[in-house]
Amino acid sequence: MLIAAFPAGPWGTNCYVVASASGEECVVIDPGKDATSGVADVVRQHRLRPAAVLLTHGHIDHVWCVVPVTGAYDATAYLHPDDRGMLKDPASGVSPEWAQLLLGSDYSFAEPDDLQPLEDGVKLELAGVEFTVDHAPGHTRGSVTFRTGYGHEDVAEVMFAGDLLFAGSIGRTDLPGGDHATMLRSLADKVLPLDDRVVVLPGHGEQTTIGRERASNPYLVGLQASPRPARGL
Repeated sequence: MLIAAFPAGPWGTNCYVVASASGEECVVIDPGKDATSGVADVVRQHRLRPAAVLLTHGHIDHVWCVVPVTGAYDATAYLHPDDRGMLKDPASGVSPEWAQLLLGSDYSFAEPDDLQPLEDGVKLELAGVEFTVDHAPGHTRGSVTFRTGYGHEDVAEVMFAGDLLFAGSIGRTDLPGGDHATMLRSLADKVLPLDDRVVVLPGHGEQTTIGRERASNPYLVGLQASPRPARGL
């Protein structure tokens, strides 16, 4: 599997390009501000063809370039419905200070031509890669993560975590649509049950693992995983 990453824009949002191999179709995850040229560089270097754009949530630092990227490659975008309104009105999901910055921008925000909804637990087969979608609200109402296999014995899965989980921290919950108690439930339900060998690729900062965060992340230490539902009758 090919995973290329680069930090984009003034917020340093990690944009990921995922493909089964060079020369194949690919998926772009979270093309934030100024990500268009970075995506083009990765696509050119590895001879890729973007087929889809996955969005972990609707905050502007993660979706700023979704329309330019989907338009340039005739790709389909995917976003949870609870965050859809932020595509046309990004100020609705940010602080007043951020809203003032956006009002001063000459960029016109809109939905992509082809926008598909995400649902919890669904499996998406895109560009030859299977992604499992986990709805994990708390940072925003529509926050999701994407998990996929990696094909290496030391890596159980790769999780594109958006702003749910960072190395040593978690996403903020003080913006519109955020809720700390909901965030803790998402961490207990969607993060703690995972294998320690899951590699976490966050929306900002360096990569980490579930095992490392379980042992040292102050927001996870002491948090109890929600019990898995019993099988059978």
